Amino acid sequence: MSKINVSVVGASGYVGGELLRLLLKHPKVNLKQPTSETYAGQLLKIVHPNLRLFGIKFVALKDLEKCDVLFLCLPHGISMNQINEFKQKAQLIIDLSGDFRLNEPKLYQKWYELNHTKPSLLNKKVLGLPELYKDQLKKATLIACPGCMSTTAILGLYPLIKAGIVVEDQPIIIEAKTGSSAYGNKLTKASLHAERSGVMRSFKPTAHRHTAEIIQELTINGKKPQIHFSATAVEAVRGILATSHVFLKQGVTEADIWIIYREFVKNKPFLRIVKEQKGNFRYPEPKILIGTNVCEIGFEKDPNSNRLVVMSALDNLMKGAAGQAVQCLNITQNWEEELGLDSVGLYPI
Repeated sequence: MSKINVSVVGASGYVGGELLRLLLKHPKVNLKQPTSETYAGQLLKIVHPNLRLFGIKFVALKDLEKCDVLFLCLPHGISMNQINEFKQKAQLIIDLSGDFRLNEPKLYQKWYELNHTKPSLLNKKVLGLPELYKDQLKKATLIACPGCMSTTAILGLYPLIKAGIVVEDQPIIIEAKTGSSAYGNKLTKASLHAERSGVMRSFKPTAHRHTAEIIQELTINGKKPQIHFSATAVEAVRGILATSHVFLKQGVTEADIWIIYREFVKNKPFLRIVKEQKGNFRYPEPKILIGTNVCEIGFEKDPNSNRLVVMSALDNLMKGAAGQAVQCLNITQNWEEELGLDSVGLYPI
């Protein structure tokens, strides 16, 4: 079986490590080079102990060779400045930073406090959200994977807004709870055990940059939704739970909502509707999705109003980052979408 050569730039972080884990076991991929400026020349196990069985070393960026596909796992603001060099190394670039997610250059100043240095590429990229852009991904040369919290929220809300059952002049309230791995492995005071243990901390009650992606992808037929997004840190390593409140038009029944979601998840292997009548896991639960590329979606209609509560959950390092990137890779190569991503969640954990 012939394999393609792929490399990962910025492979020493949590997302980079998760991507290495997936690529090393992918049946149609040869991991050529993982880069790290800090750990160049050292084995992967130095920062990714779960990969100690693989005798592969990090290389410096200056030693990066040509390959078929290049994954970028870099801090925001770096990919855009070096994209020309990266494009000389591979025909397909899959960027996991925020540098190409947004469609308008002016939004980068507002949400990232950056002046975008390659605005002409923003309308040439394809957003790496397969459930919305599968056909476009098949021909992409630059893929910008969306953020973990925006992915969670968008997948839960998109089918409702697309169906036109949400009241347009009512706000959509989204509260996302996330684990510590979403902040990366850079040491800060906030990441200390004494600071994280037992935490339920609102760290971005307003103006979180993922708001821009949610607004962008939920603007359908020119109708821009009123998105109010808040982010909260909880005591977990992995996982995101987004709880969204929308207001339905008169006459929409729970049966209507079921039909909309069932149609949306059809032929989408990593989406799952969860709405049980009893038990501990009646709604989506990030904990049992750890290590999977699955996004679970659940909902409950308020019997006393036209409010609908939508719950969506995923593993932020998988469907929220590395897993989604590999899903995009599979689509670009016309492989089975689930290839290398068939992990089942662990329980109990």
